Amino acid sequence: MIQNVRGTKDILPQDAFGWRFLETKIQNTVRLFGYGEIRTPLFEKTEVFSRGIGEVSDIVNKEMYSFEDRSGNSLTLRPEMTAALVRASIQNNLVHNNNVERLWYYGPFFRYERPQKGRQRMFHQFGVECLGSENPESDAEVIVLADYLLKEIGIANYELVINSIGDDECRKEYSNELRNYLNRCKEDLSADSQSRLDKNPLRILDSKDTNDQALIADAPKITDYLNEASRASYQEIKNILDSVGIVYREDHNLVRGLDYYSDIVFEFKSTVLGAQDSFGGGGRYDSLFEQLGAGGRVPAVGFAIGIERLLIMMAENNLLPPDPGPDFFIVLGEHEENEYRAKIASILRGRGYSVIIDLQRRSFKSQFKEANRTNASYAIVVGSDEIENNIVTVKNMDDGNQFILPLSELSTYDF
Repeated sequence: MIQNVRGTKDILPQDAFGWRFLETKIQNTVRLFGYGEIRTPLFEKTEVFSRGIGEVSDIVNKEMYSFEDRSGNSLTLRPEMTAALVRASIQNNLVHNNNVERLWYYGPFFRYERPQKGRQRMFHQFGVECLGSENPESDAEVIVLADYLLKEIGIANYELVINSIGDDECRKEYSNELRNYLNRCKEDLSADSQSRLDKNPLRILDSKDTNDQALIADAPKITDYLNEASRASYQEIKNILDSVGIVYREDHNLVRGLDYYSDIVFEFKSTVLGAQDSFGGGGRYDSLFEQLGAGGRVPAVGFAIGIERLLIMMAENNLLPPDPGPDFFIVLGEHEENEYRAKIASILRGRGYSVIIDLQRRSFKSQFKEANRTNASYAIVVGSDEIENNIVTVKNMDDGNQFILPLSELSTYDF
């Protein structure tokens, strides 16, 4: 038997309603904040990600699904959205004349990772990107949007963690200080951290190695190296979050795993997910447009949230509603009465009701069992008496009450 590829999952009908429920919450939330949807191809030229994410990142080095097409072009299934979205924004001239562009996206992504709880090789993300504003209120807006969505869903047991990693100027100074500090214990660092020491020492702060974490506990803090502009922006973001009652924790070792970030970075975490407790995060990336050929810097900030991880949290908190089932199940006496049943189904569907009919010519009893199994709200009984008198018998499946309705009133009756 051919099975699905490791790290992928089939979304079955009993689970799909929960996905649609979450997608509706997302669509309602972004509408309230004025964000417009963008959809990009599932694969891009490899350089979009290698230039945008950074050559020394784990994603580029270890996790990308890259291949050559028949013309010899190197293509990559998108491992994240921000670099692809920036490419699309540049190509389609979305940000011009100092305008602000608010964008949101939803879809599948691909990384060659070790599959574990809430982490697959094909996974789904929702995210927003606010392009064109360098002011701290844009950073605060995307955080407020994410927090609003989580509260709208009903999730309470999560933590927002924030930090500022400064602009290019102060980050360069801090990187030198951090490198000098870590060079004194270089031999004790993990192999991955040793390889990052010269190229990007800030990534060592993101190490999950317990020995590395002990070594960086006393390392210099980046917040001590923020210049006046970065410090003021970070403080203003915190002031806005405080003003709307959003609780957060500062973690001066939070850097995120992508090289394009600057200034504000943040993550959403939950103990429900175990050791891999982050289910979303983002930050500012003012230099990414320039890196991908825009010809100049474009201020931008955004976040992404993992859908599979969010669904795990919703399930743990009993926040996934059951599929309500169809509105009607038509129980047919004899298969010769198919035409009458088809007319009933057509009338009801024309009014926007969902209708299921039996396709196996089963007995009355079996059809009623199926109506119960599908959780139908009503059963409509069609037999020779109903056809002869041009009526329908309607049974409320919740309380068992039955009533007769003329067929002519089926198009107007208020169920």
